[in-house]
Amino acid sequence: MKLCRFLYFAFALLLFSLTGQAQTSNAPLISGHFTQVKLAQLLEQLEKQSGYRFYYDTLQFDSLKIDLEVKDQTLQAVLEKVFKNTGINYAIDQQKNVFISKGVVVQTALPGGYFGNTGEKRKDTLIVNTEVEDRKDETVNPNIALLENKLFTIGEVNSANTGGITVAGYVRDAKTGEPVIGASVYIENPRIGVFTDQYGYYSINLPKGRHTLLVQSIGMRDTKRLLLVQGDGKLNIETQSEVLALKRVIVSAEKASNIKSLQMGVQRIDIKTIKQVPVAFGEADVLKVVLTMPGVKSVGEASTGLNVRGGSADQNLILFNDATIYNPSHFFGMFSAFNPEVVKDVELYKSSIPAKYGGRLSSVLDINSREGNKKNISGSAGVGLLTSRINVEGPLIKDRSSFIIGARTTYANWLLNLLPDQYKNSKAGFYDINLNINHQINKKNTLYLTGYLSNDRFNLNSDTAYNYGNKNISVKWKHIFNNRMYALATVGYDHYQYSISSEKNPVNAYKLGFDINQAYFKTHFNYNINSKHTMEFGVNSIFYKLHPGSYGPTGKESIVVKETMQAEQALETALYISDKYTVTPDLSFEGGLRYSMYNFFGPYNLNNYAPGLPKTEDNLLGTTPYEKGKILNTYSGPEIRLSGRFALSTTASIKAGYNTQRQYIHLLSNTAAMAPTDIWKLSDPNIKPQYGDQISLGFYKNFKSNTIETSVEVYYKRIKDYLDYKSGAVLILNQHIETDVVNTQGKAYGVELLIKKLTGKFNGWISYTYSRTQLKMDDPTAGDFINQGKYYPANYDKPNDFTFIGNYKFSHRFSVSLNTNYSTGRPITLPIGRFYYAGAERTLYADRNAYRIPDYFRTDFSMNIEGNHKIHQKTHNSFSIGVYNLLGRKNPYSVYYVSENGVVNGYKLSIFGSPIPYINFNIRF
Repeated sequence: MKLCRFLYFAFALLLFSLTGQAQTSNAPLISGHFTQVKLAQLLEQLEKQSGYRFYYDTLQFDSLKIDLEVKDQTLQAVLEKVFKNTGINYAIDQQKNVFISKGVVVQTALPGGYFGNTGEKRKDTLIVNTEVEDRKDETVNPNIALLENKLFTIGEVNSANTGGITVAGYVRDAKTGEPVIGASVYIENPRIGVFTDQYGYYSINLPKGRHTLLVQSIGMRDTKRLLLVQGDGKLNIETQSEVLALKRVIVSAEKASNIKSLQMGVQRIDIKTIKQVPVAFGEADVLKVVLTMPGVKSVGEASTGLNVRGGSADQNLILFNDATIYNPSHFFGMFSAFNPEVVKDVELYKSSIPAKYGGRLSSVLDINSREGNKKNISGSAGVGLLTSRINVEGPLIKDRSSFIIGARTTYANWLLNLLPDQYKNSKAGFYDINLNINHQINKKNTLYLTGYLSNDRFNLNSDTAYNYGNKNISVKWKHIFNNRMYALATVGYDHYQYSISSEKNPVNAYKLGFDINQAYFKTHFNYNINSKHTMEFGVNSIFYKLHPGSYGPTGKESIVVKETMQAEQALETALYISDKYTVTPDLSFEGGLRYSMYNFFGPYNLNNYAPGLPKTEDNLLGTTPYEKGKILNTYSGPEIRLSGRFALSTTASIKAGYNTQRQYIHLLSNTAAMAPTDIWKLSDPNIKPQYGDQISLGFYKNFKSNTIETSVEVYYKRIKDYLDYKSGAVLILNQHIETDVVNTQGKAYGVELLIKKLTGKFNGWISYTYSRTQLKMDDPTAGDFINQGKYYPANYDKPNDFTFIGNYKFSHRFSVSLNTNYSTGRPITLPIGRFYYAGAERTLYADRNAYRIPDYFRTDFSMNIEGNHKIHQKTHNSFSIGVYNLLGRKNPYSVYYVSENGVVNGYKLSIFGSPIPYINFNIRF
């Protein structure tokens, strides 16, 4: 046997030597002059001159350009020049094959000692590593590489647990220590996987034995851990950010969360995507990007009120770190109230709303902020034409506590001075401040403190000043009972107020104010029963106190008579439970039940009306006083949440869902959009809560290794007791508001299409929505019918909506973005004639919302210029340059009519009627 091995080795050595000599003696020489050529073009020429065959990943080197001039040089000498100081390796075998790689070294021959020879490595194996020895690359972390090859023993060796074992922990960014949300944590065999929650926490049930745990997340480098699972245990995982090659594609079925997740009608957007979309004045805007999603609309330009699947603006629950934001806009609706430098990601639930959310009919917009860098002090700042912003973050106690504070302000008066004369003396400004602090007490307990403060002030060429703002603070405690169960307990306070004041004429000086306050307590439990069952349950409680309006004098000389609306108090409490059940890897269900109860409290003077007759001032019988703490009435009922998913293949699935919702608070507004003067009203014995249910069905299909996502969703929604207004309704300081509103029934239906590509040089999405929202008031006990009791379109009904978002990366430093939006004009009520009655001219109006304003169309363009990508430098800079409304189209926001000298004239109002250029400078440190 030894003799045979020796002869085989000698024969192989002789063959390699002869081949090597032939190669050396007959090696072709390369000549050529190459200027800024791509690697693929260069290698094509080398193949022709040398006769060698090159193997490499074209996507990995597509951004590499080469300048080279050689004459009569060997292939090896040419390759050494090309790849010097690049970190790129090449290897040449004896069959004239050249392998080019990055990050790994290709072996083209058996290693030394393979046949029992302990000598040095064979010299005929040509392996060249062109990486500089002292090169420091932050993307290559040797510690993580070691961790990936280390075997972790989980649990006690002699554990008696032979069934499912739970491994839990956090997935965090290795650079900042922040949690990685929505990361996929799984094993291949058997196929078991979970996703991390908003705190980066995961809990997975694994069989006993040895496994390779894989972790994947978009924008992060894939990592793995080798596990020997003996019993329940903890494993925290760090993963790294990854800057992908411009055309590189990561093929992974686990990243197809749109196919595998149970939820439908859910849109998740990270801050990187938000910052790519061009918006007015170049300020990255959370709500403007949400409006590009299918099924989400607004009534017009410069409006941050959302209309989701046929719902009104008040039917959306907007949460910012669990705090309710009642007015999410700044500067007449041109900016959202959320600082993009603090926001981490956004989730919009249009259907399949989790049972833990409630209180609104249409959607939940859940916005999460970043926790802050747990490793080092860092920050960013930006300067634009209208706004400036700054945020600073860092550790309080390294790897245990962190903070992040961000602030924005504006200096927009110069812009208002450029407007026509009627606005030249106008002023406007806003600011907002965010503060987040988190502290890990120990392995089982973590505290989170969040605060938010915002304020807007403006006047439009008059002495009348408007002011509104939000104040929110909350404290959250997370407690981990064991690997299977954890709990969250949150207490907080939310405040929203607005005021209108005028002091120019001391005799008529006044101030009008409104505020809403709510204190809340939430508990949420997550129990991972096993790999097939995950249960969530908890209790939410909100105490409301509203001051619907106060009007009074300002200063001693004012003769304004003080008037105050009586305060309103109510308590909304909900219990909920839900269970996710995986029948097979292809079939899963989620069922949830939420039971909500609403109590309206005194002190309160309740208006009484004649039974069976419309609620009008003529039918008002009197009032009944109720003492403090006395319950006037109670509304309650169950809310059902059902959803199911069936996988047709690894790249396609169908989903279905059914939801019921109850809403106990209403927005009273005579505009189609959210405005600073809007009033919120609690349900009481005279105003019923809103109720809605929705059924939806969706088909999801991915293409090209899950890099292109497509979906089609259809829905049908019923709405009950939505408030609409009688003609000539008075909403402010109305002591009997129930006489000017009517309860309507409604229906909404539609189809939503989405095509999304988030990888490669060219990325973006296309969305199209066809939807209708119609209301009906045919209750004879509520007063005169609207449109003869027939269905009529809601004032936010816009059947067609199309959006295109496209981003093209020329390089890692330069990219361009294009945003195009088209939608049907919203409904309006027009005067169609004149008549004389009682000696005066009167206007005859058409049926309610029987006409529409012209259709809307807008195109925006931006360029994003990054500074150099050197790692070891103190600051990183970037510019955003673009044009909002590139084509200068005068899109109408509304059409209104004014009687002038006895003649009724019509006017069209446009918010932005010309192109608006902008430039922003950003710096990170």
